[in-house]
Amino acid sequence: MRKFYHPVDKRSREAMANYLSGHFRYNTMNSWNRCTSYACNLKIHHLGFESRIVDKLFSLIQVPEFYESLNDLMNEFGDEHDYRWQAGMNGRSGGYLVLYQGSREPSGYKSYCTRCGQMNYTSVAETGNICGACYEPARRDYSYTHMRIVSYPGRGTDDGEDFSDWPIYQLRDRVELVQGFDKLADAMVEEALWLAKNFDVQEESYFVEKTRPILVSAT
Repeated sequence: MRKFYHPVDKRSREAMANYLSGHFRYNTMNSWNRCTSYACNLKIHHLGFESRIVDKLFSLIQVPEFYESLNDLMNEFGDEHDYRWQAGMNGRSGGYLVLYQGSREPSGYKSYCTRCGQMNYTSVAETGNICGACYEPARRDYSYTHMRIVSYPGRGTDDGEDFSDWPIYQLRDRVELVQGFDKLADAMVEEALWLAKNFDVQEESYFVEKTRPILVSAT
């Protein structure tokens, strides 16, 4: 199984600069945007699994639940860095894990419905506690400033950077960030492997109830 994390001698400026400049990179948006960042190739055929696991993974990626735990790992990485650094998937088939820049900022929401979760830009004092979605008197004001997560896919990270003039503490910080990103890739691969070994994919039939207008007698 392929491993993405590699130890780096953080006492050596040369070793750190070589690690950063030699790290695999990928586009943050499209190739025409010409912005790239640190990345890991997580395509199934690239991970070094035996054919049985490869076949199982190709089945699992058709199931939405497969991605829940992987998304949790990426969210944990973002939370660890206060979302100034985030991880996301890119590529035509979503096979590349990419390091993105981002932030958290006030969302503008002042209240929410405790019944259906609908959020509102006005406070209860301004427009009352009746929810506009479910019409229940269940709106409450946030007790804190509600924040939203923002990503900047148009920004590259260290594109063509010359690390020779970076202060050594700044080099260490960047190396530790990228190493943490590589550890995230390893954790995602290990999680995918665990899912492949412990779950099978089965087809389930389900029915969706729909309504349609019909003519009925008026008498």
